[in-house]
Amino acid sequence: MTAPNALIAMKDIAKVFYTDEVETHALSGVHMDIKKGEYVSISGPSGCGKSTLLSILGLLDTPTGGSYRINDVPVEDISAAERARIRNKEIGFVFQAFNLIGDLSVFENVELPLTYRDGLTKAERRDRVQSALERVGMAHRLKHYPAQLSGGQQQRVAVARALVGSPSILLADEPTGNLDSKNGEAVMALLDELHQAGSTICMVTHDPRYADFAQRKIFMFDGRVVDEETLQRLRQEEDQRLDAQIARARDRSVA
Repeated sequence: MTAPNALIAMKDIAKVFYTDEVETHALSGVHMDIKKGEYVSISGPSGCGKSTLLSILGLLDTPTGGSYRINDVPVEDISAAERARIRNKEIGFVFQAFNLIGDLSVFENVELPLTYRDGLTKAERRDRVQSALERVGMAHRLKHYPAQLSGGQQQRVAVARALVGSPSILLADEPTGNLDSKNGEAVMALLDELHQAGSTICMVTHDPRYADFAQRKIFMFDGRVVDEETLQRLRQEEDQRLDAQIARARDRSVA
């Protein structure tokens, strides 16, 4: 059942990738709601489907089956043009690799999403960019270029770019993955501040320390959403299977 006032509502989401004659079931029967103002983390072992799920959440990919609603608008079967429009208006992205454009200044990088918005004047864009950079503590670097910034500073600029359009939800895909521990903790502190100020955040992370920043944790295993106890049990079973395979291979090599 969909939670009341759900910003994100997914029901029975499936994703199958087809290559030649092979079917890979990346997601199977995923149900997930995110309310406005929530801070949710998605974690699980490598290959469990968490990045695929985030791509569908962000309208960068489409599900093979199931229903998906943003602000009560069904989006699983919309056109590419409508998908781009809703993505630009409703969703802000923070990527592991920052994805800043090297020959654009900090100001121009943050402004870029707004150039695809109708009805905004140059002055309105400038004010929004200034405000977003002030929120992440980077207003003093607006004339710099990405190569002139540290990794932590680049990620702060990427967060400002994600925030500048006042999206309904901020999606962060391993936002600390390319950062050292000090800068990683600084970015997590920034996301926490944004959540405290009212932002809705959904973050994919493999690091349990950072998953603990979220107020609600979602765990995935083999394309399914599971509870933490089930995740631990499945991981143990997988480890046991791998240990048994290694032992059998060792026995065959000795024989």
